[in-house]
Amino acid sequence: MPELQEIKRTLSRIEKLEREVNLKQLQINSLLTITQAINENVAADGLFNMYSSFLRWEIGIRKMALFFKEAGRWECMSFSGFDERLLEYDVNDELTHFRTKQGVEGSSHPLIREFDLVIPVMHKNEPIAYAFVGGFGDDDDVYNKVQFVTTITNVIAVAIENKRLFKQQLRQEVLNREVEVAAEIQRTLVPSRLPAGKKYQLSSIYKPHFAVGGDYYDVVEYPDGKIAFCIADITGKGVSAALLMANFQANFHALITRRPTLEEIVQELNAAVYRVTQGDKFITLFLAKYDPTNRTLHYINAGHTPPLLLADGEVLPLKNGCTVLGWLPELPFLEIGSLCLTSEALIFSYTDGLTDVSNKSGEEFGEEKLITFLRAHTALGAKELNTKLLAHIEHYRERQPYPDDITVLTCKVF
Repeated sequence: MPELQEIKRTLSRIEKLEREVNLKQLQINSLLTITQAINENVAADGLFNMYSSFLRWEIGIRKMALFFKEAGRWECMSFSGFDERLLEYDVNDELTHFRTKQGVEGSSHPLIREFDLVIPVMHKNEPIAYAFVGGFGDDDDVYNKVQFVTTITNVIAVAIENKRLFKQQLRQEVLNREVEVAAEIQRTLVPSRLPAGKKYQLSSIYKPHFAVGGDYYDVVEYPDGKIAFCIADITGKGVSAALLMANFQANFHALITRRPTLEEIVQELNAAVYRVTQGDKFITLFLAKYDPTNRTLHYINAGHTPPLLLADGEVLPLKNGCTVLGWLPELPFLEIGSLCLTSEALIFSYTDGLTDVSNKSGEEFGEEKLITFLRAHTALGAKELNTKLLAHIEHYRERQPYPDDITVLTCKVF
């Protein structure tokens, strides 16, 4: 009889080995099928269905739930073996506690306590998926089953994450191309060449903080020799500011060619901006007309950083005007500034991105340093002055990033 007992034990070991071999074969086949599906670029929903099917029917996992992050929150993408109504319970606060594979039998959460084990999938020390499994029987080879579930969950999670990153990359490439097109269009909205006369010089600096920006400048030369010029700063940065700038440029050109008064131009621009923004965004503007024949300068400053007039050794900020454009449906006040430039003068207009430039110590360039620079270089022509100013700013910022768009419009009159 001892021989019979030994034979039975041997047969039992053989049966156990056969079950283990069959399980391993199932695992290998499942992994091959999943890998093939990934290579064939099966959609995420298809991979989730395959995952659920393999765990339930091939491996014998009675309860499972697989969570991925969607729009910043953990969502169950595949499940089986429990009441679907349990998914109504939020698990986001609970999942933050799980960083390694561990048991969850003692959890007080109505959904999580349905399971025996949680398997986090980590990437660069951050979780990208969570698998919950449970319902193991007494005869289950729990260790081998958990090892396979861990493997297949990692394979699925990495594949889904790669799909997400690929789609994100495609969206970013499309966005980058759209921004490039917007930047190309925006460059056409500012003058590529500025007019020049015997009695005046004009030069500009235009450096958007991003590919597109919210600064604007323009110059119009009339047949009788007079010129109108402006500089503007739209609140905000990036594409939204650029779109508002494009709308502003179209309105400005439509108005300036009709040659209405400065007051009429500013009133109509304010109404146009308010129609678009309803007061949520606004534009600062400095608009001026100069007559070289009688050397008169008329201007309106609509809440813009005051341009600096340097003449006869004095520095005069050009402040007369009104409030910003687009803040109110009608301007509550408006004052036109008028000057007669009896001698050589420099009209330096700029956006506040210039004076906001900081060095490594966090010290801003500021208006005072700007005035000191301009006083020292007033004798230069408009283009040479701007060239030296840009080099001076580059040196001053000590490779610190530009904080904002920078636009300068320099007008030298003789």
